[in-house]
Amino acid sequence: MANERTAVNPVTWSQGLGFNQGEIVSGHTRTLYISGQTAMSAEGVPQHDGDMAAQLALAVDNLEAVLDGAGMTLANLIRLNVYTTDVDLLFPHYGVLAARLGAAQIAPTTTMLGVSRLAIPGQLVELEGTAVG
Repeated sequence: MANERTAVNPVTWSQGLGFNQGEIVSGHTRTLYISGQTAMSAEGVPQHDGDMAAQLALAVDNLEAVLDGAGMTLANLIRLNVYTTDVDLLFPHYGVLAARLGAAQIAPTTTMLGVSRLAIPGQLVELEGTAVG
């Protein structure tokens, strides 16, 4: 059975920002909980020190790699948490993430949080997600 996603938007402002207020998902048989993904190389070395756009792009690549490892794609993503050490710096680069989500034709429920630091020094953004398949 294929996943069926139904957006729940009692207000519509969030749709303009690329996310739904809620989603009802039915028909799935597996749930993947994805640990926070940052701009780390495959060897575990931090990349792109101080470059928010490049870190965000690599974090999305790493998120997609976990999805791929589970036989899923961004289209399976239903929840995305975005943690950043600098919300104001992230906003001008958010299009990097929004474009990838748009290309997958999804608007997962999303929360963005400003944090004082991430686990790995120098990392500016971390993506954590939930996917169903």
